[in-house]
Amino acid sequence: MAKELNYQLIKDTAEGYRKDMTAFLRAMISHPSESCEEGEVVACIKAEMEKLGFDEVKVDGLGNIIGYVGDGDKIIVLDGHIDTVGIGNRDNWEADPYEGYETEDLIYGRGGSDQEGGVCSAVYAAKMMKDLDLIPEGYKIMVVGSVQEEDCDGMCWQYIVNKDFGGPEAAREKIAFAISTEPTDGGIYRGHRGRMEIRVDVHGVSCHGSAPERGDNAIYKMADIIADVRALNNNGCTESTAIKGLAKMLEPEYNPDHYEDARFLGRGTCTVSQVYFTSPSRCAVADSCAISIDRRMTAGETWESCLDEVRNLPAVKKYGDDVKVSMYMYDRPSWTGEVYETESYFPTWINKESAPHVKALVDAHKALFGDERIGCEASMDKRHRPLIDKWTFSTNCVSVQGRYGIPCVGFGPGAESQAHAPNEITYKNDLVTCAALYTAALNLYDGSAATDDACEFRAGLTDNDIK
Repeated sequence: MAKELNYQLIKDTAEGYRKDMTAFLRAMISHPSESCEEGEVVACIKAEMEKLGFDEVKVDGLGNIIGYVGDGDKIIVLDGHIDTVGIGNRDNWEADPYEGYETEDLIYGRGGSDQEGGVCSAVYAAKMMKDLDLIPEGYKIMVVGSVQEEDCDGMCWQYIVNKDFGGPEAAREKIAFAISTEPTDGGIYRGHRGRMEIRVDVHGVSCHGSAPERGDNAIYKMADIIADVRALNNNGCTESTAIKGLAKMLEPEYNPDHYEDARFLGRGTCTVSQVYFTSPSRCAVADSCAISIDRRMTAGETWESCLDEVRNLPAVKKYGDDVKVSMYMYDRPSWTGEVYETESYFPTWINKESAPHVKALVDAHKALFGDERIGCEASMDKRHRPLIDKWTFSTNCVSVQGRYGIPCVGFGPGAESQAHAPNEITYKNDLVTCAALYTAALNLYDGSAATDDACEFRAGLTDNDIK
């Protein structure tokens, strides 16, 4: 039975930690923490958890920082990744991205929205639950500052599930659900598109650049393929063209079983993200060329169908055996030196709006703040949308929910549009709002209503031999 909650006390307590959360987030931002370089920010978070009286704090073999409060048998997770992307061109930043600054409403710096702010709110929500005697009976709260998400979404949770818990069955038995604290612009998010990283390699033959007809220019071949990839993304599905665009999956004709889910998530996309080549010299014909494709996948698309779409592009078929299409694997060592090899495939997922873990967040939001998104004035330009929605980008939920079927839902401080952008900001009000909502929602969760069918859509897994 859920406790009778004093919502005003929860809001007042969260508000009382505004200055502490601001200072904590600015401390995290001050430590550059690109993927595989998170050691300093891990130490910062560990010290804060210990200062706030967490019952257990540990760093696992991969370098994830994990703190617990409570002693129940079941676990509710608050997850946020603590790695960030780099800063890109420093000239695009109006101030030092790591020193940052704050105003009455804003906190400036790399990682504020994406997504150390979410970890900040989660850490203080756990403290609030402990101090207010609001740790749900029978549960303990697991706050995770996860690593390498920007490099390989969810790999950190593959490690946690398989190494820390001992496998998917054990993890599903222990974990009731997880809240992703990725930025949601004040919304409650119940799904997002999946993605995969595709590589295309083209073979050519080099020769002296003074007589290019003697060779076979791999870059020219790849130029044709890149044009087809662009058409795959941009074309419609009603045009009389050899390449039907990815928008076709929004139509029942092409996606009869899942077009409604695809319309909720949005169409799939593809874009060329990297180009590589080899050539004996600047005065020679290139003998190989490769590209990376960032492929975002909607409901109804599979890892096989995405590879086959590229393999069936006219230019790819034209060059036959000289072209290889494959999926990337990931094996970059973490900041601790641990290597956890996995595939660069990240399954699509959607949860039902009626699922009890989603309902807990919605009920908490309505009790605390009403049934519309809230935020400071500077944040409201993107918040006049339904309260319950989905992310555009991808999160660790691709593993927690997409790969392992552990129920997930999202609510986090900041704005999705701030992710990877120069002059990144987040909002102080959001830190307070999220800490309060996590505290209330975990106490409104009705575990007795949980079933095995919380998921509305979940993409299939590959046949690769990985955990």
